[in-house]
Amino acid sequence: MLYFSRWKTIFIWFTVLVSVLVAVPNLFSDEQLEAFPSWMPTKKVTLGLDLQGGSHIMLKIEQADIIKERLETTVGDIRAALREAGIRYTGLSGVGQQVQVRITDADKVEAAKQALSSLSEPVSVGGLTGGTIQEVTLQEDGTLLRFNLTDEGIAYRTGSALTQSMEVVRRRVDELGTTEPLIQRQGNDRIIVQVPGLTDPQRLKALLNQTAKLSFHMVDMSMPVEEAINGRPPATAEVLYSVDDPAVPYLIEKRSLVSGENLVDAQASFNQQTNEPVVTFRFDSRGAQRFAQATQENVGRPFAIVLDDQVISAPVIREPIIGGSGQISGNFSVEGANDLAVLLRAGALPATLTVVEERTVGPGLGQDSINAGVLASGIGAIFVVLFMLGFYGTFGVMANIALAANIVMILALLSLLGSTLTLPGIAGIVLTMGMAVDSNVLVYERIREEAKSGRSLVQSIEVGFNKAFATIVDANLTTLIAAAVLFFLGSGPVKGFAVTLAIGIVTTVFTAFTMTRWLMAVWFRWQRPKHLPKGVRTGMFDAQNIRFMAIRRYTFAVAGALSLISLVGFTTLGMNLGIDFQGGSIIEVKARSGQADISDIRDRLSELNLGEVQAQGFGDPASVLIRIQAQEGGENAEQSAITMVRGELEDAYEFRRVEVVGPAVSADLTKMATIGVAASLLAILVYIWFRFEWQFALGAIIATLHDVILTLGLYVFLGIEFNLTSIAAILTIIGYSLNDTVVVYDRMRENLRRYKKMPLDVLIDISVNQTLSRTVLTGSTTLLALIALYIFGGEVIASFTLAMIFGVVIGTFSSVYIAGPVLIAFKLRPETFQERDAEVEAARPVSGKVEA
Repeated sequence: MLYFSRWKTIFIWFTVLVSVLVAVPNLFSDEQLEAFPSWMPTKKVTLGLDLQGGSHIMLKIEQADIIKERLETTVGDIRAALREAGIRYTGLSGVGQQVQVRITDADKVEAAKQALSSLSEPVSVGGLTGGTIQEVTLQEDGTLLRFNLTDEGIAYRTGSALTQSMEVVRRRVDELGTTEPLIQRQGNDRIIVQVPGLTDPQRLKALLNQTAKLSFHMVDMSMPVEEAINGRPPATAEVLYSVDDPAVPYLIEKRSLVSGENLVDAQASFNQQTNEPVVTFRFDSRGAQRFAQATQENVGRPFAIVLDDQVISAPVIREPIIGGSGQISGNFSVEGANDLAVLLRAGALPATLTVVEERTVGPGLGQDSINAGVLASGIGAIFVVLFMLGFYGTFGVMANIALAANIVMILALLSLLGSTLTLPGIAGIVLTMGMAVDSNVLVYERIREEAKSGRSLVQSIEVGFNKAFATIVDANLTTLIAAAVLFFLGSGPVKGFAVTLAIGIVTTVFTAFTMTRWLMAVWFRWQRPKHLPKGVRTGMFDAQNIRFMAIRRYTFAVAGALSLISLVGFTTLGMNLGIDFQGGSIIEVKARSGQADISDIRDRLSELNLGEVQAQGFGDPASVLIRIQAQEGGENAEQSAITMVRGELEDAYEFRRVEVVGPAVSADLTKMATIGVAASLLAILVYIWFRFEWQFALGAIIATLHDVILTLGLYVFLGIEFNLTSIAAILTIIGYSLNDTVVVYDRMRENLRRYKKMPLDVLIDISVNQTLSRTVLTGSTTLLALIALYIFGGEVIASFTLAMIFGVVIGTFSSVYIAGPVLIAFKLRPETFQERDAEVEAARPVSGKVEA
């Protein structure tokens, strides 16, 4: 009977009530939430950078800097140790990861090895597990000693430098006063910095790019600087240039008087005499002492303030500076003085950080994306609600109540988990709305079948829910596997889409088997009906007896030909790869007034020598999408290209979105995308093989590969850009297609046990016809939701949604015309299930049986 205990009822509605309370804060502003009672939850869904604006920057630590510093340190240590031991040497030099030195006296080689033994001693790496590594190994060749920097030693130094860099980056970003920046480590040599709401990404990059190694040096007056440039400077000095335009050369002593490590504070202020912006600084006691001593000994001589190998200023020491403080002047702007103070307070980076990926969205575009997403979601929801009401009447009302609770639970879980909602995440919610009714449709159609077979309505409802349960779990688990792969192998918006989709699957199963069942139980006790509600109008599919398998050879041939054409197009024409996979830049700009002049933009950018530059209209007449090919010269060249474009267009155009992917990141993304699709298919194959027979698993994979290949063909022949969101689309199509296939297969498996002598092609036709109403209704609701997203969701996800629409159509086709014929081709027979049933029956203990 349809019975719910009191505690189950309380649990269901308590869950819904808590979900509403947790989701409600998303409807209010932060100022309004401050007035809420203290017991009320106030946590909101975290909006991704593509919705609220901001910058996502990936930094890579330059291992070459680590190696160079270790090499210089090792050379210095060898020189000091041999001098202290009184051992003469020659040819001390370092190249690559090797330092070599020749001992002049062969009898002193052993003494030299003893003096240098500390270099090759194991170094403790600390940590919870402890352990040691050897940073330097020694090779002896007569009087020539070679010291090699080990790879594991370099890796250890790189990891330590990355940890130190994260703290420096965190201090620098915090100094900007931004809200809730995210700074996290990725891999062994990268840092991700996400700063929501940032309006000036160029300033952030400038702060993060600078190593900020500050030092104070005396100016070498032993020879004119021009003579040092044209000839050979003293061994103890080097030529450095100022930050002026044009740059001024200085001959600077290599030995530093004081370094930035001794700074305890730096502030931007104004010179009281000239009213120019300056930076005041203060040393710690050790630094103050060394600075005072140096200035006392060199009154009347100029000294240089050097930042990252550039001379900021070179004042003359008029009198000893003994207070431990001073000021730096260098024709700063107010913002320049502030930024330098930030850099000095935060400390120096141990190595250069290079921007290898940048994704910046302006706040205006973010708000536009929110508006488009909300509009598309609302229209998609209306379509689904009306569709369910039209086909199911009273049952449709229950499904729509469950759908509303489903969406509220998704928002509540996103809020509780602190997950980030991105624009693809909104697409995930819209897709969930289309697919959420699938569980209800499966249940309703089962109930209708049981009622049609002669069962009472109450028995039909019970049996319908019980029979639909396994199908729903199987179908949704395949999509969940695809979502899990997306989460673990994806990044940024793709990961946000995966989280939303996975949460939607879990809440869908919950609402279908708790809320919908409870609503139906209440309706049954209240109305005491004898028959199905009159509003259920899916009986129109019952009279259908379509011979699907009769034309299987033709459909299989057409599908094979289309797949072959897609593969040929893929190998000959190639994909229109986005910057995620081949590197380069995408810039979306909007004219500050009037319409955009695309031809003028092309002309202006063609003069910058950036290679192939494309400019095309994007959305409204004022917006333009600019694509710049990957630049030769690595990661820094990509950033230089963006700077040049900004300088050329910023006066007339607002930069709404900037995406830059360097060659290192694009190679990693390509690798992870390939692994993601392969891993997803393998995991699903194993699951279906476990749940069904091997023929079913093979059929599901062949049907899915057909869908993937044709989707790739769509990208090839329409020239749609293939990027990270395209991978998300393909994996979701895999999940949806398998969802559909599993539902049909589940009915086939049931009928194989029921009709053991029926020819396989006839049995497949019966199974497809029995699930036809579910196939049409689920496909239609999903398509309606996706079409709303395509029309109203904005240009940014239009290609993503188009691929999804195409995937739903071909996924429905392949579930019938690919998955079915494969079973016939591989000779699936009922005997398989007869043998299994006999084994199960033989293993069952003998006992009295009570018929239902």
